[in-house]
Amino acid sequence: MSTPFPFTAVVGQDDLRLALLLNAVSPAVGGVLVRGEKGTAKSTAVRALSALMPELDVVPGCRFSCDPAAPDPACPDGPHEPGTPRTRPARMVELPVGASEDRLVGALDIERALAEGVKAFEPGLLADAHRGILYVDEVNLLHDHLVDLLLDAAAMGASYVEREGVSVRHAARFLLVGTMNPEEGELRPQLLDRFGLTVEVAASREPDQRVEVVRRRLAYDDDPAGFAARWADEEAAVRHRIVAARRLLPQVRLGDGALRQIAATCAAFEVDGMRADIVMARTATALAAWAGRTEVLAEDVRQAALLALPHRRRRNPFDAPGLDEDKLDETLQEFGDSEDDDPDPGPDGPGGGGGQPAPEDGGPQGADGGAGPEEDDGAGEPQPSGAGAGEQSAVRASEPFRTKALSVPGIGQGAAGRRSRARTEHGRTTGARRPRGTLTKLHLAATVQAAAPHQRARGRSGPGLVVRRDDLREATREGREGNLVLFVVDASGSMAARQRMSAVKGAVLSLLLDAYQRRDKVGLVTFRGAAAEVALPPTSSVDAAAARLESLPTGGRTPLAAGLLRAHEVLRVERLRDPARRALVVVVTDGRATGGPEPVALAGRAARLFAAEGVASVVVDCESGPVRLGLAGRLAGELGGTAVTLDELRADSIAGLVKDVQGNRRAA
Repeated sequence: MSTPFPFTAVVGQDDLRLALLLNAVSPAVGGVLVRGEKGTAKSTAVRALSALMPELDVVPGCRFSCDPAAPDPACPDGPHEPGTPRTRPARMVELPVGASEDRLVGALDIERALAEGVKAFEPGLLADAHRGILYVDEVNLLHDHLVDLLLDAAAMGASYVEREGVSVRHAARFLLVGTMNPEEGELRPQLLDRFGLTVEVAASREPDQRVEVVRRRLAYDDDPAGFAARWADEEAAVRHRIVAARRLLPQVRLGDGALRQIAATCAAFEVDGMRADIVMARTATALAAWAGRTEVLAEDVRQAALLALPHRRRRNPFDAPGLDEDKLDETLQEFGDSEDDDPDPGPDGPGGGGGQPAPEDGGPQGADGGAGPEEDDGAGEPQPSGAGAGEQSAVRASEPFRTKALSVPGIGQGAAGRRSRARTEHGRTTGARRPRGTLTKLHLAATVQAAAPHQRARGRSGPGLVVRRDDLREATREGREGNLVLFVVDASGSMAARQRMSAVKGAVLSLLLDAYQRRDKVGLVTFRGAAAEVALPPTSSVDAAAARLESLPTGGRTPLAAGLLRAHEVLRVERLRDPARRALVVVVTDGRATGGPEPVALAGRAARLFAAEGVASVVVDCESGPVRLGLAGRLAGELGGTAVTLDELRADSIAGLVKDVQGNRRAA
């Protein structure tokens, strides 16, 4: 086994180390979600924590790590007889992003269960992680149904595997740690809430700290064992402190004053539900035990709020996480005891007086450059001061709204999501087929039907059924998939006329919010002036798309053909990367084409490329005014898609309802 980087040698990242250690002291806190840019030692710190966890006494031979002092009475390997316990280090189990459900919860041999009546169960990662650490890197990329299983087990302290009436239950209590880069997409708010604490990490901007990060990393890479030996005393000190804090934890008193501050803080920041209050109480108690105290102070409540509340305040993916510390201090002072001192900015960092230095590794993220001015489209709009010739400064998006459901026709086989119909592992049963590989979802009726005609040949004359491998049928299921929603946005001068761009951006922002809720990937192509550009390559981060949209300038001619051809190239590349994910192209334009030679004919030919390949498309018609040319509708016809106006895009639009009724009549 390789030597992990020492926890106490991690430079800086005090909040991250503190959150991890508080969960080591009190697993009831509920785990940690670590958010931050790449290269900020998220994974390094988590892996280093496992070496600090106290060793465990386990029942010899038990695959589920039962505690000899209090074995699980329902353990599948039980009942356990009294005996000499075995001591081993606490495990850190990593859950790969591409893991299957069977790998996570365990596999039940359905064939043996049916044919022999034997409960043959192979434990999964949840069993391996019992009484240890379960680490999920890039948790935001994990399939939703796996996240649901994971967090349910963390909340209940047990894992249940049920297949066709055969069930297995085992204890699964672990410290859950997830790391993620927000640029790659967010977790759903209800899943965010299931993590006890969250920490935002970023690379240090101090040159001296960055130098120390590099120096330590190079020293570790040259001689891992020697480097770890130099930090052995600090590691031992923190390990002993964890043990002492665990022993002290039951004696810590959470007074009515501290409870009132916790409740007032959660109410002041308008967090949903009561989970935040409970997590804050457990965190504040763990903080007091970590500091060696038996009473929770206002400073513990303050630090608990900073760790437990930021991720619970997000109402949509475009809200920046964080907490207003001035408001927090005012709330604590208003509801605090008069004898309490002003709250301290925070307790000691994770090593207590362990003599840990500070900084962190990683690098700053660069900023995209701005686009230069383009020639005017002839819209006749005045140019604001400071904008280049033919370019208007970016306008703010109007308020987002709930959009109509857009979907890709047919049945796909892409990643789990909520937009279009697809064959998935989870969903309603639509039929049966012979198993392809390991049998997971048995279709009982189809299996019985396949076995029934052979009973006499198999010597069965009485009640009962002889089932063989060839009879087994697995269920085929239909659910929903996430798609690639590629926005192709017209940012020319004609779109800026009559101040339409604010409404256009509001519509795209609404569609982005819908894409977030439906677990889609999104991309953004814009065209204006003489060319088109990929403002955002396909990504799972709708936050990034919203930011690019907000800063989008307008002006110049309308190179519609260039925009469509660039979108076609983006789709070609994305098919090579992810062939199972189907695309939905959303073209946001008034349909005018004025850029380049023969702009209308070129745009038509570009549009017919999408129709020839069967790419699903929708044109959001942004034309306004009493006289309309209907160019967007023609474009939709050449794309082989449909056109909707900005008004019809709203889910509660009367115009959209009338159009739906008319479309249904024509289809009938």
